[in-house]
Amino acid sequence: MAGNAEHTNTGFEIPADELGGAFPPFDHTTYPSQILWLVITFALFYWIMKNVAVPRIAGILEDRKDRIAGDISEANRLKQETDEAIAAYEQALAEARAKAHGLVEDTRDKLKAEQEARRERAETDLSAKLAEAEAQIEKVKTGALTQVSAIASETTSTLVEALIGKAPADKDLTDAVKSVMN
Repeated sequence: MAGNAEHTNTGFEIPADELGGAFPPFDHTTYPSQILWLVITFALFYWIMKNVAVPRIAGILEDRKDRIAGDISEANRLKQETDEAIAAYEQALAEARAKAHGLVEDTRDKLKAEQEARRERAETDLSAKLAEAEAQIEKVKTGALTQVSAIASETTSTLVEALIGKAPADKDLTDAVKSVMN
């Protein structure tokens, strides 16, 4: 452990003649070999990047771009189909509403016409029954009036006979009853 020895952190001594001097990357005598290996390594990495990595990345980016464009076009197609379906639905709904409104109007008109026909039939039936009843009443009234005059004549004849003891003449009796009834 004398003289020209260096101690390392590991505790081993390295003789001074093995140390060599400067740090190798900073040693100007090794620059040409370092530059050669730098150029070789750079060229190798450049070739790998140019022929392997960049085409793969470009292919992946192109695939993603194509997939995104396809997805966007599919979304636009689906949106257009949805819009067309919504428009068709709204048109069908409007047609159904119009048809339902027309059916309601037709049904209302039909029911109104049927009701009007029933009312007219009922009025006609009632008018016929009323005319028939009036005719029957007139017949009964005429029959009753003829009977009234006969009854009045008979009653008057009986009263006059009871009062005077003699029955009046039929012509006198008929004239007297007619004059009272009018």
